Amino acid sequence: MALVIESMSKQYKEQLLHIATIGKTVGIHGDMKFHDKSDFPEQFFNGATFFTNLKKEITLNDVNLERGIIKIAGINTIEDAKKYTNAKLFTTREETRKNCRLEDGEYFWFDLEDCEVYEDSKLLGKVDDIERIAVTNYLNIITDEKLVKSGSAKKFLVPFAEPFKVSVDIDKKIITLKGAMDILEAS
Repeated sequence: MALVIESMSKQYKEQLLHIATIGKTVGIHGDMKFHDKSDFPEQFFNGATFFTNLKKEITLNDVNLERGIIKIAGINTIEDAKKYTNAKLFTTREETRKNCRLEDGEYFWFDLEDCEVYEDSKLLGKVDDIERIAVTNYLNIITDEKLVKSGSAKKFLVPFAEPFKVSVDIDKKIITLKGAMDILEAS
């Protein structure tokens, strides 16, 4: 899930990914609640650096994900920590690829976006976004214009799981599904 914000560093001229939010202060020494919005907790470690929506880069210190608490390097008082309450943390796609490991058959959501979706060699549309509902990820597909003109819905959701998922080719930006046409027709 990508969010476009003005990058704080000229080095990064790309979409940044919102991966966490810092919550309220805990205690008097600058500890803060931490809300991981990603599927990759391994990217949050002592010394990890992130951009914030406050137009500052921060480095994490004393990361305790089990308790959901972190400290920001250089922040040692409750007053200084409060300045970061509700700050959103962002990273780049490059850093995500470097710090996060995928299992076979897993994909970064940002790699699935803009993939064309086919069933039986027929173009159904293009992935606009991925939505998680309960424990299932759904492809949010913008229907191909030809199908819309023939009466199909402008958008539809398909579970990104078997038996619907047939194949994915990230390099060619193509996803092949089965049963998706039935969902589109019922939409």
